[in-house]
Amino acid sequence: MKDIKEILKERILVLDGAMGTMLQRYKFQEGDFRGERFKDWEHPLQGNNDLLSLTQPEAIADVHRKYFAAGADIVETNTFSGTTIAMADYHMEEFVYELNYESARIAKMVADEFTKKEPNKPRFVAGSIGPTNKTASMSPDVNDPGYRAISFDELRIAYKQQVEALLDGGADLLLVETIFDTLNAKAALFAIEEVKEERNIDVPIMVSGTITDASGRTLSGQTAEAFLISISHIPILSVGFNCALGASQLVPHLEVLATKSEHAVSAHPNAGLPNAFGEYDETPDQMAEQIREYVEKGLVNIVGGCCGTTPEHITAIANVVKDFKPRQFPVLQ
Repeated sequence: MKDIKEILKERILVLDGAMGTMLQRYKFQEGDFRGERFKDWEHPLQGNNDLLSLTQPEAIADVHRKYFAAGADIVETNTFSGTTIAMADYHMEEFVYELNYESARIAKMVADEFTKKEPNKPRFVAGSIGPTNKTASMSPDVNDPGYRAISFDELRIAYKQQVEALLDGGADLLLVETIFDTLNAKAALFAIEEVKEERNIDVPIMVSGTITDASGRTLSGQTAEAFLISISHIPILSVGFNCALGASQLVPHLEVLATKSEHAVSAHPNAGLPNAFGEYDETPDQMAEQIREYVEKGLVNIVGGCCGTTPEHITAIANVVKDFKPRQFPVLQ
């Protein structure tokens, strides 16, 4: 298969859209999340989307197929909450390895289907590594600023387990995404480096932060440039932003990365900002028109969608970017 680093020099790669938005269309109830295997589980499981890789694997495969058919080059595994830390909410820590392994296996199986049909357009699987629901940089207790709900080492161990399972399941690259606390991300990146060293392998790493508000900072207070500097000691494939903001609000932050980064730049924004009901109203055409600005300015190498985006959004984005050259950056070693 052609190396993803080579393809990045030739064209803009398209990432998939939201997994959660697509799964909402199935209107799965508690029983669907449980399936036969977990029908007697003593805790509620509805909302545990990662679990659907075990209990509704056909639905997960179907979502991946729709995104590849829509024009995506890369799909993300259904593992955004695939750590023991996040799975503790459902008392399902013991299934973390299996959840990640199966999610990667399903995505890889579908990717291979499409690559076989179109060998000139290889499809890739990015192992999705979410931020967890804990933060290493800030206290969750306003009365005790020095308190931390989690340590760097606890994060590192949890991420390492996830990384090993994603790679065993067939992930081609790893995507540390929706980073609101760079210290959490550093734990994930440290864990990836450990696994690479132990297995004597090289795996491309995508890193994607999230700007949480109009101040242009991550939740832990970093600007786009500070975020870039603080992760740039790690050998990564791409750096970018996703979630929180719509496409147009991300432009100034992508401009910073595009100017200062030696890596590929990625963006997968939301379909606009959520409305009063927490839903996303931006149509595929509206979103694609905003992403046109990215490619006209030469800001990105990889582009896709986050919350609220669907295969229709990805098709519209793919149609816009196909006529543009990717942002130029130093040749990756």
